[in-house]
Amino acid sequence: MVGYTGGQQPGPTYRRMRDHTEAIQITYDPERISYETLLAVFWSAHSPTSAPWSTQYRSAIWPHDAEQRAAAEASHTAEAVRRGKMVYTAIEDPGAFTPAEDYHQKYRLRHDDLLSAEVKAMFPDAAAFARSTTAARLNGYLGGHGTPGDLDELGLSPEAQVHLKQRLGLRTW
Repeated sequence: MVGYTGGQQPGPTYRRMRDHTEAIQITYDPERISYETLLAVFWSAHSPTSAPWSTQYRSAIWPHDAEQRAAAEASHTAEAVRRGKMVYTAIEDPGAFTPAEDYHQKYRLRHDDLLSAEVKAMFPDAAAFARSTTAARLNGYLGGHGTPGDLDELGLSPEAQVHLKQRLGLRTW
């Protein structure tokens, strides 16, 4: 889920960010993916050697326990050594996380009418849509991330499954 964190002033919004940072909140199953793998994806997805030009767009990690903090700090050190440059990513205690406005949630999925309609039928409440694992996975696939496994487990209609496979350049027979 996308949102805002790291600030002290209440009520952040996209238009009134205040002292918060745009962030993503990841709920994951450690039986399926490790925190270290998530950190590796984090480091590969941006340039942490560029100094932040604003609080809104800075690079940061908010670990939720001592084990995550230790892993984040170790990966931070390893990343600095690997790149041979200063890494500006902050590692901070998590504060309150405020979900972003509905229109920011699952951005790529919202721009695919057929898939979006299917998921909204499953999760008509905006908050449930934003929290949905199905929506998160589809949003990631549409953004070019991940490898779709068994599409049956997403609960999509046969038409939507074919549509998704076509969007991803997969065989449809």
